[in-house]
Amino acid sequence: MLTESSAAIVTATLPVVRAHGEAITGRFYQRMFDAHPDLLDLFNRGNQATGAQKAALASAVVAYAAHLTGDGGMPWGPVLDRIAHKHTSLGITATQYPIVGRHLLAAVAEVLGDGVTPEVAAAWDEVYWLLACELIAREARLYAGAGVPEGGPVWRDWRVTGRTRESADVVSLTLAPAGGGAAPGFTPGRYVSVAVDLDGGRGQQIRQYSLSGRPGADQWRITVKRVRGEGGAPDGMVSGHLHERVAVGDTLRLSPAFGEVDAAGGDGPLLLVSAGIGLTPAMAALAHLADRDPGRRVTLAHADRAAEAHALRHELPALQQRLPNLALHLWYLDAAGADLPGLKAEVSAGVTAHLCGPVAFMNLVRANLLRRGVPGERIAYEVFGPGMLPG
Repeated sequence: MLTESSAAIVTATLPVVRAHGEAITGRFYQRMFDAHPDLLDLFNRGNQATGAQKAALASAVVAYAAHLTGDGGMPWGPVLDRIAHKHTSLGITATQYPIVGRHLLAAVAEVLGDGVTPEVAAAWDEVYWLLACELIAREARLYAGAGVPEGGPVWRDWRVTGRTRESADVVSLTLAPAGGGAAPGFTPGRYVSVAVDLDGGRGQQIRQYSLSGRPGADQWRITVKRVRGEGGAPDGMVSGHLHERVAVGDTLRLSPAFGEVDAAGGDGPLLLVSAGIGLTPAMAALAHLADRDPGRRVTLAHADRAAEAHALRHELPALQQRLPNLALHLWYLDAAGADLPGLKAEVSAGVTAHLCGPVAFMNLVRANLLRRGVPGERIAYEVFGPGMLPG
């Protein structure tokens, strides 16, 4: 909890900080990268270029301040869990939090000027460190659970054992630990980070990819869509590298599997809703259920641009054979499935839903499910990139 004096100051200054949030975080990133250019290796340069990263940081810090002063309303446990899983998948350490705090508070002072008195600075420093300490504690537990020693390296070498062209823009890579042995098990919905070195000494970039194969298999599988820049955004650096440069026998650096979402969670009916490459955690969930709970009632509702763009579609017939209570609803040409036509029977009492796809698609689906009476706590979702669903 904030001290009483800091709470009063944060409450009074929150509106102006909120109004200037993106300017503050934009200045923060500029300051921090100027002083510590090595940290660029941890951040998605595409999200930096589009402004998505600074918008996400601004909203997170402001929302946490509102939470501390009682002006929030959304539960913070799930938000903190999501951030902590993302951080551990990137190898963020406790020693980096003082660097972030120093440059973030300096950016506040630069943007807001004389309004940042020593008392205001101290109050917002308290906000930052309350957030930081919560995250550091969560991340320490995640590292321990993943077998990463304190201060030890997150990254391990994995050998590419197979490569499958799923569609024009999607490729699957199967991976085995380079040191031998079987891949660790994972929960459906988990993702791994892949770190690649860019050409020409441009540093490292990291991206997260959901594990799309069968949990419990000897090898892991990731299914990667090539990101093509739109609206001024650059092409995907890592997805382009994996599509163009990585062959069977090559080595990749991977993190352990992280992620707070269980795509096969619950014990009643399960509704998996996906669009495009968002199908990857759903495929892991179906493979898991085929092994562990083949009689469960499960529905896969998937939207894609076209049948030929639907990656991993060829695996569905075999899964239907093993899952007698699996219902499939597929839409092509557009995301018409956002309104879930014909799924009223599947949206039944006790249903648990897992969503993955573009944010606009998930917003529509989630709103639809809420209107049909599915409680928000039984609607899990995965966002590729920074941010949470509004509300």
